Amino acid sequence: MGCRQISVIVLFLWVFQFPDKTVVSSAVEEKGTVFVYGRAAVGTIDEDFICATLDWWPPQKCDYGTCAWDHASILNLDLNNTVLQNAIREFAPLKIRIGGTLQDLVIYETPDQEQPCLPFTQNTSLLFGYTQGCLPMRRWNQLNDFFSKTGAKVIFGLNALSGRSIKPNGEAVGAWDYTNAESFIRYIVQNNHTVDGWELGNELCGSGVGARVAANQYAIDTIALRNIVNRVYKNVSPMPLVIGPGGFFDAAWFTEYLNKTENSLNATTRHIYNLGPGVDEHLIEKILNPSYLDQEATTFRSLKNIIKISSTKTVAWVGEAGGAYNSGRNLVSNAFVYSFWYLDQLGMASVYDTKTYCRQSLIGGNYGLLNTTNFTPNPDYYSALIWQRVMGRKALLTSYSGTKKIRSYTHCARQSKGITVLLMNLDNNTTVVVAKVELNNTFSLRHRKSSQRKLATSELPWVSNGEIQREEYHLTAKDGNLHSQTMLLNGNALQVNSTGDIPPLEPIHVNSTQPITIAPYSIVFVHMPNVVVPACA
Repeated sequence: MGCRQISVIVLFLWVFQFPDKTVVSSAVEEKGTVFVYGRAAVGTIDEDFICATLDWWPPQKCDYGTCAWDHASILNLDLNNTVLQNAIREFAPLKIRIGGTLQDLVIYETPDQEQPCLPFTQNTSLLFGYTQGCLPMRRWNQLNDFFSKTGAKVIFGLNALSGRSIKPNGEAVGAWDYTNAESFIRYIVQNNHTVDGWELGNELCGSGVGARVAANQYAIDTIALRNIVNRVYKNVSPMPLVIGPGGFFDAAWFTEYLNKTENSLNATTRHIYNLGPGVDEHLIEKILNPSYLDQEATTFRSLKNIIKISSTKTVAWVGEAGGAYNSGRNLVSNAFVYSFWYLDQLGMASVYDTKTYCRQSLIGGNYGLLNTTNFTPNPDYYSALIWQRVMGRKALLTSYSGTKKIRSYTHCARQSKGITVLLMNLDNNTTVVVAKVELNNTFSLRHRKSSQRKLATSELPWVSNGEIQREEYHLTAKDGNLHSQTMLLNGNALQVNSTGDIPPLEPIHVNSTQPITIAPYSIVFVHMPNVVVPACA
C-alpha cells in the first residue's frame, strides 16, 4: 500500500525535553513523518533474538599492535564475576554462541580422547596462527554450571576441520571426522548438561577464511551431525538445533549447501563484518552514512530468497557480527556511536525474517557488549537490553519521510498489544520532530476506555490523570561525545552499582498527543501501547 493511501493520521504538537535537564540544542529543526504498515508482519524474530558470542582467543591475540582479549576466552573467563552473571541474567534468556576462528582447532577432553589436552600456543606458521587447543571437561563442567545459573541458552560451535587435510590454497579435503565431536555430545547428554544448538564449523564456507570446505562436502557433514544428534538425543527432549555453516555469505555456495542438506538443518548462520577492518579510519563515517548502512540489506534479502526457494525448512540467523573485523576499534566499537550500527543491524535483520542475531562479542576484543577487563557494560549492552524488553517478535514495515539521516524500525510491542518504534538520528546538527505517524488501518490510538474503567491506574503505567501516555527511552552519549563509553538514558548515566547490579531501564511517560523529538546523534525507543494494528492484535 502506498503512502498516499494511508487512512489514519496522528498529529503531534510537542517539543521534547528531559525533566530538569537541558537537551543539547541544535541549529536546525526538521519535521518528518513515520509510516508504519501494520496489516501484517514482514518478519518474525525468535523470542530470544538477542545473542552474543564467547570466543576462544587467548590473551596473546593482537591486532594492529593492540591486544584486546585479555582473559575473555571460553577457557579463562572469570565465571564468578558478579557483573558478568547479572548482565546475562537480565536478558532472561540470552543466547550465547560459543565459537570463533580457533574452534576448528579444538579437541574435547572426553574420556576416550587419547591425545593430550594442551592449550593453544601461538605459532604464526600454522593455520590461524595457533597450535591445536583443547577444552578440558573440568572447564566445560564449570561453563555448564555457569550457563545454568545465568539462564543462558547455549549454541556450541564444533570443530569442522577434524580429519581433513588443508591444501596450500586453503582447500580442506576429506570428510569430517566426527569421532571426538560425537564423544563430546554424548558426554553432554550422559551428564544431563544442556546445549540448545550444535553449529558445525566457523567461516569455512564460500572462499573461507584460512580454509574452505566445498558446499557438497559440507552438506554431507551437516547430515552426519544431524544423524549424531538424532541418535544421541533419541530419548531426550527437547532435541537441540543443528546449525551451519557459520561463515560469510556466498550466494552460489549457500544455494548448493541448502539444497543438499535436505531437512537436516534448523538454522542457517552467516557472519557480518560489513564495516571493514578495525584499523579503518573511516569507521564512524560509515556508521553515520545511511547509504552505507543500507548496503547490507542486499545480503539479507538474498539469503531470505535462497531459503524461500530451497527444499529445506531452515531459517536465517546471523551467527556472528562484530561490524569491524580484527577485534574492532577501541572507542568506536565499544562506544556510543556503535549503537547506531548495531541497532540498525537488529532492525534490518528483523525485517528480513532473521530469527536470531549473535553479536561478536559478549566480552572480548574491542567490540564486546561488556568491557574486557572490568566487565562494565558498554553502550551496546544497554541498547540490546532495551531492544529485548520493548521490541516484540513481529517486525512491521516502516519508512520515514524527511531527512535521510533518520533510521526507523517498528515492531509489535513486547509488553503490550501496541507497537514500539525505534528512531535513530544520524545527524549532528538537526533535531527531528516527528509531526505525523501514519498507519494503514483504522485502529490507531484505540483508547479502550471500557478496559480502563475496569483496571486501576497503577496497572496501566501509561495512563495518568485520564490521559493516554506512551513510554520513551532516549539514548544519548555522555557530553555528546560519540566516543563515550557511557550511555545516558533520558539524561541519566547508565552504570552498575557497587554490588554489580545492572541499573533499571526506566522510560519517561509522555502524553500521546505530543510529538516525538529525536535530538542530534540520539536514539529513541517509543512504546505506544494504545496504537493497535492488525498485525499486533
